[in-house]
Amino acid sequence: MTDDDIYMFANGTWQRSWEKMGAHPDVQNGVEGWHFCVWAPDVKSVHVVGDFNEWDPEANELYPIAKSGMWQGFVPGLSQGDLYKFVLETDTGDLLYKADPYAFYAEQAPGTASRLMDITGYSWGDGAWLEHRRTHDHMKQPLNIYEVHLGSWKRHGDEPQGEPDENGNYPGPGDPFPAQRGEVYTYDDLSVELVDYVKEMGYSHIEVLPVMEHPFDGSWGYQPTGYYAATARYGEPKQLMHFVDACHQAGIGVILDWVPGGFCANEEGLATFNGHMLFEREIHPNWGTHKFDFGRGEVRSFLVSNALFWIEMFHADGIRMDGVSSMLYLNFGVDDPGQKKFNKYGTEEDLDASAFIRQVNAAVGREFPDVMMIAEESTAWPLVTYPPEEGGLGFHYKWDMGWMNDTLHYMQTDFPWRPGAHRLLTFSIMYAFNENFVLPLSHDEVVNGKCSLMGRMPGDWWRQFAGLRTLVFYQMTHPGAQLSFMGNEIAQFIEWRYYESIQWFLVDEYETHRHHQQFVKALNKLYLDEPAFWQRAYTEDGFTWIDANNSQQSIISFVRHGEDPDDDLVVLINFDPASYETYRVGVPREGDWKVIFDSDDPEFGGSGYELKNLKGKVCSSEPYPWNGCDESVTFSVPGLAGVVLKRVGPSSYVPPKKPKRTTKKATTKKATTSTKKSAASTSKKATGAKKTATKASTAKKATGVSTAAAKPAAAKKTVTKASATTSSKTASTAKSTSRTTKTTKTSNTTKKTSTPKSA
Repeated sequence: MTDDDIYMFANGTWQRSWEKMGAHPDVQNGVEGWHFCVWAPDVKSVHVVGDFNEWDPEANELYPIAKSGMWQGFVPGLSQGDLYKFVLETDTGDLLYKADPYAFYAEQAPGTASRLMDITGYSWGDGAWLEHRRTHDHMKQPLNIYEVHLGSWKRHGDEPQGEPDENGNYPGPGDPFPAQRGEVYTYDDLSVELVDYVKEMGYSHIEVLPVMEHPFDGSWGYQPTGYYAATARYGEPKQLMHFVDACHQAGIGVILDWVPGGFCANEEGLATFNGHMLFEREIHPNWGTHKFDFGRGEVRSFLVSNALFWIEMFHADGIRMDGVSSMLYLNFGVDDPGQKKFNKYGTEEDLDASAFIRQVNAAVGREFPDVMMIAEESTAWPLVTYPPEEGGLGFHYKWDMGWMNDTLHYMQTDFPWRPGAHRLLTFSIMYAFNENFVLPLSHDEVVNGKCSLMGRMPGDWWRQFAGLRTLVFYQMTHPGAQLSFMGNEIAQFIEWRYYESIQWFLVDEYETHRHHQQFVKALNKLYLDEPAFWQRAYTEDGFTWIDANNSQQSIISFVRHGEDPDDDLVVLINFDPASYETYRVGVPREGDWKVIFDSDDPEFGGSGYELKNLKGKVCSSEPYPWNGCDESVTFSVPGLAGVVLKRVGPSSYVPPKKPKRTTKKATTKKATTSTKKSAASTSKKATGAKKTATKASTAKKATGVSTAAAKPAAAKKTVTKASATTSSKTASTAKSTSRTTKTTKTSNTTKKTSTPKSA
């Protein structure tokens, strides 16, 4: 430990503290052993205890380093895997048995000790992936995230674990601590099955709920005790490295959830580490976790190093920072006005926390500029995804909690009431480009009584599946990146249960769930194949409304733009069960627009409405202004479905030829000399009347008005003018009536009603 290390640690700028803090194999005077170092200021003594010294609190003493608050020492003869703890004698004489804050491995729960582990020397095989990551801007690459809890994605069997009660029953979903069902997959199991599944399904990234060591399964990892230790539930640290390596070799990125907002209150962890609040400043009023003291340099060094540790040692492609809102505000979760605190400016922002966030994001940006930093931030804090030098927090992406809340409220609204809630669908575009957003349908939305996504959908069985397809389609085609929690892709009806596998039997036994999984797979492929969905996902030039205001029919339509105009896509989504045989929509340019995706396809569980006229249909644009566009197309629109069209070439539309007007030649029979003049006069009058009748008839046919008796020649001018006026009005009516037939699915019958809809 050098003087520079000590200075930087206290100053909050030591970015690689894991290399010397904690336990590391060492050789001193030719003797092999392990070197220990721990930060524990204001204590009387520190010892290392473990199996190797029979947990003797007076054996293997550590020695203080100057006035740094650090204690270090060497213990010979130890082996990798040995259990150990630090015993701290506090200023009051109490003995505290603490796990190593920098331990790389830990005893599997319910054990609480640390384990000696050397994590160096793993042989990585992801060089090609890292080179691609280095040379490509992730802001212009696909970002479609599959969020996973490793312990419950899939399990071996489903038998209850542990001991039953006196009646032979095991705790269930309604109990505080349900029994675990089945045996969890190891990191090695997941390196094969999860990686193969995610690759087959077409996701671009996996986001893993916290893998840092934590004592309680029910915290899902969000109340850690070992920030540097990959949880022992699934194997050893190098096995986790192998999992990440396997993901990269399969072309899948890995994002790790990280929890710098607070830690577990368990006595073996960081809580009151030296008998007093050391790592923490206060207790979270809602969650009971201990909130880090970001004003203390040693804490900042601990946390900044930790973020860099997971990126460097485990090759993480992104860090998703949990609970950013709870960090940014001094009074987050404080309802009592009398308990509120304020900073030196008289406002509620936690200045230490915001400075720390900028520091860690800046550090990652300097050391790993190709790694993503993602914020779970749910407030209106400005400039979250702007650089620190511009006053921002320095994240690359922010979860769009507003979109999630509005969209789910809309989707659980029953169909007759959706027109009144239409703004919930469209409001997100008002701010969609203020930040770089990720649209989350995460684990938080399918737990704690909120229902599964499927459980939120109104209507009968068919409409529920169709509604869920529409929700997922809307998420995928909306600007921003996408995130979906495991189980959403198989339309699981129950909420997520952390203590058992998601319900894979649904796909095996029920066609409806299998169809939904195929739909998600096809939609993921569409997303990857179409650059318009991700090249400009975070800028205004990547999106244009076609029609945002059709609340009456609960239909929206828009254009997604790529860098090449030929990649532009027209997207239409119908959030109502009503289907339309003919629907007109404006398009951004002339051309033949092909239907490249229809979520109502029977292979996805859809109704197949007008499938023969829709699947692969090429709609030729007409120079018929609509929705503010110069060109428009017509096609069939299924109920509760989305359709994507892409231009495949110039328009094949051929305008109808104007009919030629022909006039028959008047003929008269030869007359005698005595009657010739009179006959000629009669013939001339007849011919004039015939011409007038022909024009009047032509005008009446154009307007669709029933034919009336021929007018006399004297009224010719008036009749022609009236007919032209009628024709103009009728043409205007035709233009404003694009949706002539509405088809409502009612059980197995079809009902047609006339529903004129103005532009």
